[in-house]
Amino acid sequence: MVHRKLYVVLFTSLLLLCAICILQVALVFFLKNGAGSKGKPGRLFGATYMTMDNQYFEILNTAIDELLEANGDRLVTRDPANMQSKQNEQILDMITMGVEMIFINPVDKDAVVPALETCRQRGVPFILVDTSISQKDLALCTIASDNYQAGCLVAQEVMRQKNRADIVILYDKDIESTSSRLQGFLNTLNDAAFPYNIVYTAAGTTLLHETMVEMQRFLDLGVRFDVVFGSNDPSALGALAAIQNNRLNAGQLVYGIDGSPSGKMMVQQHLLEATVAQFPMKMAQQAVQTAYEYLAGSPVPTNIVMPVELITKENIERFNVLGWQ
Repeated sequence: MVHRKLYVVLFTSLLLLCAICILQVALVFFLKNGAGSKGKPGRLFGATYMTMDNQYFEILNTAIDELLEANGDRLVTRDPANMQSKQNEQILDMITMGVEMIFINPVDKDAVVPALETCRQRGVPFILVDTSISQKDLALCTIASDNYQAGCLVAQEVMRQKNRADIVILYDKDIESTSSRLQGFLNTLNDAAFPYNIVYTAAGTTLLHETMVEMQRFLDLGVRFDVVFGSNDPSALGALAAIQNNRLNAGQLVYGIDGSPSGKMMVQQHLLEATVAQFPMKMAQQAVQTAYEYLAGSPVPTNIVMPVELITKENIERFNVLGWQ
């Protein structure tokens, strides 16, 4: 009789333990798959950026992912590794997966258009983040830093430092954001009363290693220069690495745009003259807010411009060098 009671107790305990395990698994599934308080399944979003080999896009994507997950939704992120054909395939795959919205940072402002036209035909809205495209009306909304102003701020700082300069330019003509930054830079210098000459332009990369190789190619020419305009922090840091590898120390000033931890660290060490801060955390919040407003049936703006701010050694202490703003 004692053994029988013991078996009953053990069997009951085992059933209770199994029930608890099943409830725990169900709860994890419930939370992970985004079932909201009203019992609706979580939404699926997509994201693809020109490259994930860039601190800026890493933090932007992480922030978007966390905001969506906090709302019970999921994000599928793809890395085209700076290849537009691959990014177009990723966009089409996301449509097939059934995403309700895609966050896109195009590799090429023109070559991405066919994939975006398919989005419109299939009724999948998308939000452009950090840059624009040649056919802006295809997008639900474009959310980007004030890239033109970023270029203006760099030019103003160059003018403050030098009455004249021979300038190297590093940007990518196929990326709308870097083209806008360059335009702001050039337009501001053109209004100056002093001579500012462009002695070299590399128009095909914003990646650190490739820019370092491009800068080395220029240095091998032996042409005099005073200033390097890097259209983002990786290009500025690539140029800086090439300059240091050649042991140049003639007072050349190198400028970047991003406000990345790496860029700010170089400003703090007086190796980079300045960088212009973007605010990826705020951009992520704006992108997710816009997406939810649209899916809830509310009207959303077609263009949102995020402010930028110049970071120099004079104001670097106001910024978190180890993180993004």
